[in-house]
Amino acid sequence: MIILGFLLGAITFFIHGGEQWDGTPVSPALVMLALLLSLFLIPAAPGSSVEVRGNGEMFPLNGPIWSLFFEYIGNILYALFIRRLPTGALTLLVLLAGGGLASFALFNLSGFGHLGVGWTMADYNLYGGSLRLLFSFSAGLLMTRNFKPVRIRGAFWICALLIVILLSVPYIGDGTAPWKNGLYDAVSILIVFPLLVYLGASGKITDKKSSKLCKLLGDISYPLYAVHYPFMYLFYAWLWGNGVLFSQAWPVALLLFAGNILLAYLLLKFYDEPVRRYLTGKLRRG
Repeated sequence: MIILGFLLGAITFFIHGGEQWDGTPVSPALVMLALLLSLFLIPAAPGSSVEVRGNGEMFPLNGPIWSLFFEYIGNILYALFIRRLPTGALTLLVLLAGGGLASFALFNLSGFGHLGVGWTMADYNLYGGSLRLLFSFSAGLLMTRNFKPVRIRGAFWICALLIVILLSVPYIGDGTAPWKNGLYDAVSILIVFPLLVYLGASGKITDKKSSKLCKLLGDISYPLYAVHYPFMYLFYAWLWGNGVLFSQAWPVALLLFAGNILLAYLLLKFYDEPVRRYLTGKLRRG
């Protein structure tokens, strides 16, 4: 899926003109080089020739893959030492990473008053992304070791509603006191989201409709993650290049939202699952 996502990123890059956001043309050779590096998860340095969009993304052909880059680092750290840490040391790691992440947010090291960091290597983003990785990865492992489920009815729907509410909150403040929004981000990431994970893991699905919905959402989550953003680039280019009004944009946004979900489902059924079955069969026969 990641390979397909990068290929779609290259195709959509050419569709909207093969140029950076400021209009600077990019040679096809550099786009192909960026694609090759991306396939090996080698990030692009800000301002380098292979950072083809010109806004500093680690993976300019498919921006969200930055999180997979950090996930791979997390897996390496887990294999090397995190899994061997005693619970006390793991707790200390969670506290230190959480404290670092809170400080990053409150002191506005992102420069924007939020924790949407890690997608670029510019400024303090690499540090912020590393803190996000260390906290979430180690906190998840700590919860796994100490997990004692609580009984709560409708955990799935409660968690889903709370996530919608959390993500619907607009930027807090007018930008003159960025620590306010940083505080909201820090509380959400350090406290609320771990609680939601705990509640969600405690819940049990009892009706068929909820079970089918959960399975569908789980199945399409990775294909959706892998392929949605190349089409977001096209959407952004259309918005910025044509001075589109909100009344014109929202129907297209809804269509894009639904279209990406449908595409993820189709790729799951006609690409991802068949390829997995084929490769699994080859490995078993080998």
